[in-house]
Amino acid sequence: MNIHEKYIRRCIDIAKNGLGTTAPNPMVGCVIVHDHKIIGEGFTSPYGGAHAEVNAINSVKDQSLLSHATLYVTLEPCSHFGKTPPCADAIITHKIPKVVIGTVDTHSKVAGRGIEKLIASGCDVIVGVLEDEVKTHHKRFFTFHNKQRPYVILKWAETADGFIAPLTKNEKKPVWITNQISRQLVHKWRTEEQAILVGTNTVLEDNPSLTARDWSGKNPIRIVLDKNSRLPKDAAVFDEKAKTIIISEQNSTEILEDIKWDSKETIAQQICTILFQNDINSVIIEGGRQTLQTFIDENVWDEVRIFTGPVNFGSGTPAPKCSGTLISKEKIIDDTLKIVIND
Repeated sequence: MNIHEKYIRRCIDIAKNGLGTTAPNPMVGCVIVHDHKIIGEGFTSPYGGAHAEVNAINSVKDQSLLSHATLYVTLEPCSHFGKTPPCADAIITHKIPKVVIGTVDTHSKVAGRGIEKLIASGCDVIVGVLEDEVKTHHKRFFTFHNKQRPYVILKWAETADGFIAPLTKNEKKPVWITNQISRQLVHKWRTEEQAILVGTNTVLEDNPSLTARDWSGKNPIRIVLDKNSRLPKDAAVFDEKAKTIIISEQNSTEILEDIKWDSKETIAQQICTILFQNDINSVIIEGGRQTLQTFIDENVWDEVRIFTGPVNFGSGTPAPKCSGTLISKEKIIDDTLKIVIND
């Protein structure tokens, strides 16, 4: 590993501190090095706050060292005014002579302009260090801007004999397939994504809260597909614990945007377009088989997380079917978790 890779990897590590809080901004990490020592670090603040470069610069105790330092950052410094001033300007103002960047920012408002501004000021700029790893880290941000849709994560739990739900049940609540540790992990995941999406039947049959009750963090925006406005007003998704958006053909004050079902258009893509238009850059889908399989069949997904529990139903609703590349498989006590990415 060369020295630049060492510090960019450190940038990736600290950037993860912003997971779940920076969206729709990317979770960027920044490290400032002087004389082979880290003198400052920073990651992106929750949305509306300072970016990673500014936080790193402000963390340096002896500001005089900045004019002899190297700044490492996962993503190209921004060059435009948004909620905060351009990070490229802050680097130039502090006369930081060298900047090492993981990858170019493909956002139309940046797209190389930050690099151009730094070079024009006399800064020595290196781009493309650990680029594949950096792009994977920024997968939500790049999917949002390059594909103009959220990063889509599908999640379900299935029995050892391949079912996600029994044929019948006595109460409107989930029938648990996995253990408590696996369920807690799902709540952690909810804090990491901007939104969570389910279909009408999931709400009618399970009455879920769709919040992160078992993990400390921000609740995701709840998206419910309710084409024919069948949801009861006392459903748990209508409580005040998180924002809820209903996508329906019917007019409602709760609707983010009326979705016009067009037989010539794919349903999953229509939903993703609505979420994109409203700055939602990641969504975890925990719906029933029909909702999950719709996204799979239309190939509008990026990652699948599948729990397999030790129980057997014998019969019931079969688990969705998808193909992709298995990137990890692990045991969580008596459960198995597989993560598959779209090829």
